[in-house]
Amino acid sequence: MSAAPYRVAMVSLGCPKNQVDAERMLGLLQNDGFVLCGEEADADAIIVNTCAFIEDAKQEAIETILEVAKYKTEGRCRALIVTGCLSERYRDEVTKEMPEVDLAVGLGSVSRIAELTRALLERKDDARLPNCYGEKSALPLSGPRRLGGEPFTAYLKIAEGCDNACSYCAIPKIRGRLRSRSIEDIVAEAKTLCEGGVRELVVVAQDTTAYGVDLWGESRLPELLEALCEVEGAHWIRLLYAYPDRIDDRLLHVIKTHAQLLPYLDLPLQHCDAGLLRRMNRIGSRESLTALIAHIRDVLPDVTLRTTLITGFPGETDAQFAELCEFVREIGFDRLGCFAYSPEEGTVAAGLPDQIDEQTRQDRAEAILQDQLTILAKRNEAKIGSLQEVLVEGYDSYIRCWFGRSRADAPEVDGKVFFAADRPVEIGGFVRVRINDCLDYDLLGALEDEPAQ
Repeated sequence: MSAAPYRVAMVSLGCPKNQVDAERMLGLLQNDGFVLCGEEADADAIIVNTCAFIEDAKQEAIETILEVAKYKTEGRCRALIVTGCLSERYRDEVTKEMPEVDLAVGLGSVSRIAELTRALLERKDDARLPNCYGEKSALPLSGPRRLGGEPFTAYLKIAEGCDNACSYCAIPKIRGRLRSRSIEDIVAEAKTLCEGGVRELVVVAQDTTAYGVDLWGESRLPELLEALCEVEGAHWIRLLYAYPDRIDDRLLHVIKTHAQLLPYLDLPLQHCDAGLLRRMNRIGSRESLTALIAHIRDVLPDVTLRTTLITGFPGETDAQFAELCEFVREIGFDRLGCFAYSPEEGTVAAGLPDQIDEQTRQDRAEAILQDQLTILAKRNEAKIGSLQEVLVEGYDSYIRCWFGRSRADAPEVDGKVFFAADRPVEIGGFVRVRINDCLDYDLLGALEDEPAQ
C-alpha cells in the first residue's frame, strides 16, 4: 500500500498580488499530489508566503513565521518554508536569523515549490537544503491555481513588477521590472475562473494602467478590459491600482460603456503637493489631481474613488501636510487608506535629508484617517433609502443577518452591507438591498423581493 499523501498548509500575507502567487503555489502542490489543509496543526509542511513592502509588513511576517513554527513541536509539521517578498528581499538572512525556518524560496523558484517541499519532507536526518533563488522573471504568471478565498471572487493579476521607480518603494528591487501577460493568456484564466464559479474579477498589478507598455509601448488596459467583458459569468469586473498618470478618456469610456466594469477606480495618489510628489519621483500637483478627479466624476457620475496617501515623507512640512488635509476634505474620496511613511533600505527616499520622526508620521496619518471617517459617514448617510446591488458573502449567525459587498466595496479593504431577509439567499449570488441605516464603514438594509438577477 502506498504511503498517505503529504499534507501542506499555506499562510499568505500582504497584498492581493501576493495572494495570487500563493494560490498558484497551492495549485502546483495539489497537482503534485499534496493534500491542502486549512489547519497548520494538521500539516506536514507549512508555507508562509510573506510581504516585505514596509516595516509593519516585515514585522507581521516575522511574527507569523515564529507563531507557526510552534507546530514543529506541537503539531506534525516537519518542514517550515518561507516564500514571497521577505525571502526574496533578505534571502539567506531569513534562515540565518530564524533557524526555525527550514527553507527560503525566492520568487523565481516558486514554480519548484512542490519539488522543494517534497525534498524537505523526504530528507535524511533533517539535513538542510540550500535556499533556492531563481531569476525574478521566472515567477509563473499563469498556470494551475487553487483559490484561497471566497469561491465567487478572484484577483486577476495581469502583470508583475514595476518600472515606476517611486523613490520610497522597494517593489522594483523585490519584484523586478514590468512584465505584462498577453491578453489571450489573461482572458483564458478569467474564463477558467468563471467556469469554476467566480462572479467577480478584481484586476490587479503593481500598476494596472501600465499594463502592456513593456510589450506594445503603450497601455493596452482598455483593450484588455473590453476582452474580459466578453467572458461569460464575469458579472462584476473591478479595477485596482490605477495610477493617475495614465488615466485617460479611452479607459474612462470603456468603463462607462460596459455594464460589467464597475465604476470603481483605485488611484494611489500618495500626496497632492507638487514638490513632495517630485521627491517621490511621481507626477502631479494639487491642481492637476483635482482637475483629473473632476473629469473622472464628470464622465462617470456614479464612480467610487479610492486612494492611498503617505504622510511624513522626508521633508513634508506642516504647511504641506495641512494642504494634504485640505485636499482630502475638498475632494471627499469615497474610500481612503493612509500610511505613515516607512523608510526602506535600498530606496532613494531612505537617504533623503529631513527625515521626519516616527511619531509625527503616525500622528499625521491618524489625522487624515479621522477626517476620512467623517467624510465616509456623510457619504454613507446619503445612501440611506437607495437600492444597492450586493454580492452575498455569508450569514452572520451572531447578529442574525446576511452580509455582502456593494459595487462600491472592494474585497478586504472596504466596507460591508448587512441586510435582513425573510427568505434564504444564495451565497455568491447577487441581490438588491434597500439601505435604511449606516454604521461606521458599513451599510445596513433589508432585502428587496426581486433578486438582482
